[in-house]
Amino acid sequence: MEQKWTTVIKPKSRLLDLKLNEVWQYRNLIVMFVKRDFKTMYKQTILGPLWIVINPLLTTVMQIFIFGGIAGLSTDGTPQFVFYMGGNAVWLYFSTSFTKTANTFVNNSAVFGKVYFPRLVTPISVSLSGLVTFFAQFAVFIIAVLYYYAQGEISPNIYICFLPLLLLELAMLSLGCGIIISALTTKYRDLSVLVTFGVQLWMYASAIVFPVSSLPGKWAHLIMLNPVVPIVELFRYGFTGNGTVSFLFLLVSMIETLMVLFIGIVIFNRVEKTFMDTV
Repeated sequence: MEQKWTTVIKPKSRLLDLKLNEVWQYRNLIVMFVKRDFKTMYKQTILGPLWIVINPLLTTVMQIFIFGGIAGLSTDGTPQFVFYMGGNAVWLYFSTSFTKTANTFVNNSAVFGKVYFPRLVTPISVSLSGLVTFFAQFAVFIIAVLYYYAQGEISPNIYICFLPLLLLELAMLSLGCGIIISALTTKYRDLSVLVTFGVQLWMYASAIVFPVSSLPGKWAHLIMLNPVVPIVELFRYGFTGNGTVSFLFLLVSMIETLMVLFIGIVIFNRVEKTFMDTV
């Protein structure tokens, strides 16, 4: 009698074969990883999950004091708290997903070496756990938006409907960038230090602490080529009515994101087969 196998493990034959059907079969594992990330992040802390809100609040207060007070940077007519809090919520989701995905192979090498499951499960769980954090911070942001809207200082508009698409693009961009870096860190561990430094520089080039409208024309166009900037500006415009919205640069941002994701997928499938030999 011929035995029927429930699972067949075989090498990938195509660079873009992600086997998403397998990922769906392991959806319960994704949920488990999301819960694990959330629990371990705040394990043995006094305030626990409250740090999800405290962290961006402290960052926002610091930015108001330094960039809004001392440096006197413009916020494009937006109340400072809403301006900085909105930028921080978007940036923290992207940067956290990026840095965690960048260490996918190194941090999970013990698990990867013992049991088989689609490796894409891990970075997907990182993006989903990041959404939990984002929406907690987003709730605080919305409270501030409602307050200043009641005061007549901001004017939310229909562009808030783009929020799911903006989050999807941020998830794809962080996934692509993170996978590329993770492939390199399997051989060169010191790159993880450079990633932390690079993310900080990227933040200052992403219009988080200043509006694009404060820059001269050529510099504004140049910084809009940063795929994160059109996302941040559209997010702010939708919830405050102030911001620089260009659908041309939004299209460029999406093309850049898809290119980075494509390269990341190719590298992911190549490194996945042999990373245990180098990690």
